[in-house]
Amino acid sequence: MARTTKPLTDTDCRNAKPREKDFSLFDGGGLFLLVKATGSKSWRFKFTKPSGKPGLTAFGDYPALSLSDARAKRDEARAQLASGIDPILHKQQAKLAAAEAAENSFEAVAREWHAKVLRAGKWGEHHAARVLRRLETNLFPTLGRYPIDTLKTATLLHPLRAIEAKGTLSLAEDVTQYVAAIMRHAVQTGRISHNPGQDLRGAIATPKTTHRPALPLERLPELLRRIESSAGPIMSRHAARFAMLTAARESEFMFARWGEFDLTRGIWTIPPERDEIEGVAYSGRGEKMRRERLVYLTRQTLALLHDVRALSSKEEFVFAGRIHGKPISSGTVNRLLRTIGYDTKADICLHGFRTMVISSLNESGLWSRDAIERHVGHDDQDKVRAAYMHKAQYLEERQRMLQWWADYLDANGGEYIAPHDFAEHGGNVVPLHKGKAA
Repeated sequence: MARTTKPLTDTDCRNAKPREKDFSLFDGGGLFLLVKATGSKSWRFKFTKPSGKPGLTAFGDYPALSLSDARAKRDEARAQLASGIDPILHKQQAKLAAAEAAENSFEAVAREWHAKVLRAGKWGEHHAARVLRRLETNLFPTLGRYPIDTLKTATLLHPLRAIEAKGTLSLAEDVTQYVAAIMRHAVQTGRISHNPGQDLRGAIATPKTTHRPALPLERLPELLRRIESSAGPIMSRHAARFAMLTAARESEFMFARWGEFDLTRGIWTIPPERDEIEGVAYSGRGEKMRRERLVYLTRQTLALLHDVRALSSKEEFVFAGRIHGKPISSGTVNRLLRTIGYDTKADICLHGFRTMVISSLNESGLWSRDAIERHVGHDDQDKVRAAYMHKAQYLEERQRMLQWWADYLDANGGEYIAPHDFAEHGGNVVPLHKGKAA
């Protein structure tokens, strides 16, 4: 007759004191509490495997794992044995499955994709950090734990709909692109065979394209006069004039350092990235498309830089701010435009300078589209064409083009001269339009 084991009570478990040697307290059904000489207590389960061999597994430590919870684990193991399942192998397989699921969760794949793109040098550090924040805020809370191979288009849409509902359509558009790219990475790494992110296209409302304002070219003389006669800070006027002469983007000239300028050869080299300067946010930003770009410095630009250098020669930044070691602040040129009477949301903003430059160069009929686009640093949307044009710098044409533009600005210091007229007459032009005093 089998020996009957008196079940343990929680008091038995709690009051069990360590002895010189390890000992066990049996609860029955193969479950016992091992009390170590060190004082630790752990639940063990002794059983016979389906193969007939003896087996022993640990459930966890007491009191973290209570008596009732240990019995539940024992009963679960006994049920597995009744079905011919080895509890030890089952536990190992469950751990492997959990580890594999963690490696193949949406969050794990998304972080892997993010790291891959960052290593490839396609993002700057600040942009990469912004993308990661967006993933952590908008996607991981809802999709993060899902195994990547269980995600369908409808599930992927849930967090995107939430962003759309807030009215932040530009963010929704960007995050939709991230999701498609993450799922494409999952296809490329063999985790899934089809990319459900491809079917997200058109499911989310897209923001309306808003073109940043620029003045009609007929008002160019007015703009130049107002900037020149502004009572604002002189460095603000210099920055506005420099932006007009070069068509540079704000971050490109705002964080420019003197070491980027070869004033002898008349060349400004905008690097893909710049060294970060402690305490100056985003100071590592360089050329927007993250590729080195040359900007020729005309006679007028060099003269302007001579004046700027008299103010900032001891500063790190070319366009130094009022605080030592800091550049002019973001929005400096737009603030100047507002002080001289322009609405930067309706009339003209800094980016509008680039529009006016491109319009004038195109209307002149003198310069190739490639030279113009290369100068302003636009990315060619035709990827095949871009591959061939990448090395084509159009350096000589761009040098002549920039000098023509600077001379054209000088010619418009009084009354308006149309670009094609200036081009046709070589600069010796009688203005066709009477300009109004600004």
